[in-house]
Amino acid sequence: MNRDMKVVFIGSGNVATHLSVAMQKAGYTIGQIYSRHETNARTLAGRLHCDWTAKTSEITSTADLYVFAAKDDALPELLAQMPVNNALWIHTAGSIPMHVFKGYTTHYGVLYPLQTFSKNRNTDFRRVPCLIEALLPEDETRLHEIAVRLSDNVRTLSSEKRKFVHLAAVFACNFSNHMYVLAGKLVEEQGLSSNILLPLIDETAAKIHALSPSDAQTGPALRGDRKILEHHLALLSDPAMREMYQLISNHIYNETKYEQHSI
Repeated sequence: MNRDMKVVFIGSGNVATHLSVAMQKAGYTIGQIYSRHETNARTLAGRLHCDWTAKTSEITSTADLYVFAAKDDALPELLAQMPVNNALWIHTAGSIPMHVFKGYTTHYGVLYPLQTFSKNRNTDFRRVPCLIEALLPEDETRLHEIAVRLSDNVRTLSSEKRKFVHLAAVFACNFSNHMYVLAGKLVEEQGLSSNILLPLIDETAAKIHALSPSDAQTGPALRGDRKILEHHLALLSDPAMREMYQLISNHIYNETKYEQHSI
């Protein structure tokens, strides 16, 4: 599959935006954007200077590659409405198995970019791990050729293994970010800017490039400092945050004890 191929994106969200832009920069032709939200389809198409549609009946059937980057729960309905063709169909989801395409096309696979994306923030796609999979060996070769033009870190991974990577990503990224939200609220309630936490957040992330997360762990739970833990619990007025604090602290403490015992 060469760079002259025509690519259609089904979706216009964060992943679709970054992946389509990266593919265009790599020399691929983005021929059309589909989104059920007309404004979103028009906006991304305007950025890429390509055609767009908000109707599945108007999705072109003559492209070489169809990239499904819509919401996970919208994929089955979209597949049922797609025009029949002999192109390669791929999705970009972490937890959806490759065989979701079975019965709709014989050429299909997955290109899952392991990264968090926001539309208005630039991302160096060459640093984004791309996990690929395809039903047929020749399609896997084609998909690999595409992926290596986008990223310096391309790996072939089964649907079974990919879903665990996606689960790990939720812990590493989504849950961590939510902790930033909660931490920000705590200091803002005391009249401080959440920016006061940025050096701490930056150093926490930087340390694991040199240390394992286990070796980088600090804090009262690691030390088993019950007085501080109880004091913190008393400060939390939100029952859900108290429960979360206790559960995570207990898990840190128990994991530490297990590792020390194992040594």
